[in-house]
Amino acid sequence: MSTPYSAGDELPISLVMHTVYCPRRAWIESNGEKTDTSQMQEGQSAHKRVDDPKTSRGTQQRAVTISSKRLGLTGRCDAIEPQEDGSTRIIEYKATPVRRNASVTPAHRVQLALQKICLEEAGETVSECAVHFTNHNKTVPVDISDEDIRTAEEYVHTTRALIDNPTAPQPLEDSPRCSWCSHISVCLPDESHGKENITRVVASNPDSQVAHLTTQGSRATVQQGRLIVQHLGETISSVPLERVHSLVVHGNIDVSSALLRELMWRNCTIIWCSSTGRVYGWSQPGTGPNGLARVQQHVLSAQGHLPIAAAMIASKIANQATLLRRNGHAADVCRTMRDIQKHTPQATSIPELLGIEGEAASLYFGSFATMLKEDVLTELGWTWAGRQGRGANDPINILLNYAYGMLSSECIRATLTCGLDPHAGFLHSSSRNKPALALDLMEEFRAIIADSVVVSLINRKQVKAAHFTAVGGSYRLTPEGRKTIIAAFEKRMATEITHPTYGYSVTWRRAIEVQARMLLGVINGTTREYTGVTVR
Repeated sequence: MSTPYSAGDELPISLVMHTVYCPRRAWIESNGEKTDTSQMQEGQSAHKRVDDPKTSRGTQQRAVTISSKRLGLTGRCDAIEPQEDGSTRIIEYKATPVRRNASVTPAHRVQLALQKICLEEAGETVSECAVHFTNHNKTVPVDISDEDIRTAEEYVHTTRALIDNPTAPQPLEDSPRCSWCSHISVCLPDESHGKENITRVVASNPDSQVAHLTTQGSRATVQQGRLIVQHLGETISSVPLERVHSLVVHGNIDVSSALLRELMWRNCTIIWCSSTGRVYGWSQPGTGPNGLARVQQHVLSAQGHLPIAAAMIASKIANQATLLRRNGHAADVCRTMRDIQKHTPQATSIPELLGIEGEAASLYFGSFATMLKEDVLTELGWTWAGRQGRGANDPINILLNYAYGMLSSECIRATLTCGLDPHAGFLHSSSRNKPALALDLMEEFRAIIADSVVVSLINRKQVKAAHFTAVGGSYRLTPEGRKTIIAAFEKRMATEITHPTYGYSVTWRRAIEVQARMLLGVINGTTREYTGVTVR
């Protein structure tokens, strides 16, 4: 679990190291942002033994907690070794790819200098310092001078001023350090600079890591680092927790408190849905990133931000028209919708913008049936009578509502990952006690993700009449039907696209989080404007 820091807290030595590497990286870390990239995993692997005090051997002590009251620091030494003259040697363990030189960086020198300060404040005499590169199996001695001590203390003061600043520093520009940074997927340096030719952001790919619990009456627990699902005393699923990025619970399913605690410790969001796909709520860790940005978000939400809302609606209408053009037979309607889309920047109020959205939606759903193959609908015995939200009784609207429910889960997760409040929106009213920001973010993705999934399921005959039960004239998805639409939705989320604004390849799931981070950038002032996702 990642904990945000304030200027009055004891500073972790690791945070000061991040300031040396990149001030923006330190600011992001201080605001509670956490990533799980290959760099982080390699570092954890390199420290696996030295992070456990029980692995101390002989006179060498490992994972030694240190602190400095004078500087307000706290940290740990990987290993310290007493020398024959009574002094102490500090050893830090680092993971560096074999193809890179095993060289000591300025950040390493600052870390060792601060560790030396802490130990000497505790009465130790530090005579030697060294860095051991695990991948090279090479130990490099480091001579810490008085100048290194002064530099390290200056970085402590710089870090305190940095984390007290409400605005993130600008990213490094054209720096090779960005490509090796574990936080590049949340920093988005090229996006923040608004470059025309943007290099690809190497982001963690969470596809196939969202676990959906759908078997009614089952129970999910944690055993030996695995998520175990049992039903009627039989284990029906077992997944390593490392593969679980988020958990979505559909309907009447028990989740053990031990599993909840473990997922929250891993910063995983748990979404609770009804058996019809409607989101009831969510669980998240008590600490989260970007607390100050949430305050700014609420202020901006209360004041209103029409450009954000207009960009979202313009993208929604554009994507509806694109889906209709690709799959339907309503060229005139598509042209009319494109004309309506052009009026969104001229809207002077949210009610006017919602009126534009409503006009486009009426045209879109009025022609929705043209995207569905007539022979398939005849075979299924289904008809399209128009869009119906909650309480829908026809299979097509039930499928749409279920897909929208899963999409809202994704948007809630993305906003929470960024540390934003799903309730404080810019288009939908927060007074309705709904996750307004998540609903805002959904708008541009409704047609290209949820509607696309439903149209594809029907036209490819992947959904069958047997996937529904009819009781008293009301249709409901069967367990097999739910699994079918969830599988199709997950397949869509794993599909890669070229991001229209930044030009690199992302999955739809990653695209949603990129848009959420763009919103975060507008809120905290690091991004000039919000641009929605549109497809051609």
